[in-house]
Amino acid sequence: MKLLILNLGSSSIKYQLIKKKQILAKGLIERIGMYGSRIKHTFLKEKIIYKNIYNHFIGLKEINNLLCNCVIINTYEIYAIGHRIVHGGFFFMKPTIISENVKKKIKELFNIAPLHNRINYMGIEISEKIFQKSIQVAVFDTEFHYTIPKKAYLYAIPYEFYLKHYIRSYGFHGISHKYVSKKAIQYLKNKKAKLITMHLGNGSSITAVDSGVSVETSMGFSPNSGLIMGTRSGDIDSNIIFNTLKKGFKIDELIDILNKKSGMLAISGYSDMRDIKKRYDKGDKKAILAYEMYSYRVKKYIGISISVMNGVDALIFTGGIGENDMLMRQLICENLDFFGIKLDNKKNNNLLKNNNVNEIQVKNNKVKILVIKTNEELQISKEILSILNVKK
Repeated sequence: MKLLILNLGSSSIKYQLIKKKQILAKGLIERIGMYGSRIKHTFLKEKIIYKNIYNHFIGLKEINNLLCNCVIINTYEIYAIGHRIVHGGFFFMKPTIISENVKKKIKELFNIAPLHNRINYMGIEISEKIFQKSIQVAVFDTEFHYTIPKKAYLYAIPYEFYLKHYIRSYGFHGISHKYVSKKAIQYLKNKKAKLITMHLGNGSSITAVDSGVSVETSMGFSPNSGLIMGTRSGDIDSNIIFNTLKKGFKIDELIDILNKKSGMLAISGYSDMRDIKKRYDKGDKKAILAYEMYSYRVKKYIGISISVMNGVDALIFTGGIGENDMLMRQLICENLDFFGIKLDNKKNNNLLKNNNVNEIQVKNNKVKILVIKTNEELQISKEILSILNVKK
């Protein structure tokens, strides 16, 4: 039984073809719609294909061609397609087999997650045409956060907004937070561990995980809240929106600005942290400020998470920035000694690449600092097998 997992991000597509936990082929299309887009495809060995990938539709067609040329004879071999869907809203609290009604509900959430749900939906539509015999399954990023208590997920606005319009904090990146928290619990051999999982990438979020359960998270009603991100603003004063509307801005214009023209892009001129790091190393003041602002916001949410759980056993870095940017990890961990968080710079700068889990705290430190490679695709495959009642 072969499962194809599709994970569409705002500027990327990750994919894995999995059979019985074994990855048959995998890949990453990155910088979609930007200069320097490329495909990293791995079957037996990795190859890098430099190609203009103007949109996600072209990306998915390329993935299909690559798989048919190396590991499958035809699309009928793929039993199910797993789709990462960013926002499940009030409708979906567990993985769901996709039907026309499910698609309709996902479309209703476009306005809440404009950068992602529309792209996720497009992935479903294309997959249904290419993989006509495959079962299509939606796995939601919001699912892991439904354990957050009511006192945390409600907003201090009239209750009817929650009852009639389902306005509440939902949280996102749940698939990644769930995967790395399970890995950390297994690694620490402590089911009751208090963890702070930090998924840091083009989209970024922090989750407080107590005994394997999400109890607080930085993202809220939409993926635009919380931390500063590649093109998203993160937390801002709501009156900024009202003030700009009074000055003649249109609603759609503001949505576009806050989701696509803000964050690191607005601060530094670049949305990709790798580009910003190059400018940082050259002493660019905007790049330095971007690093300072990003790490500062992360530190704030670390403090929130510790206070919510009344302690912390491990701090976990994951995601593209969390796993690869040693400078950002250093800046985030600076001046957290009061909480028992002490980074070993030598370990931080020399991760063992073959390790799925790297410890980077100083020797004999009570609070662990872990770098864990996330694998949302593997977690999605587990969710699919669970809902289809198939043995893992």
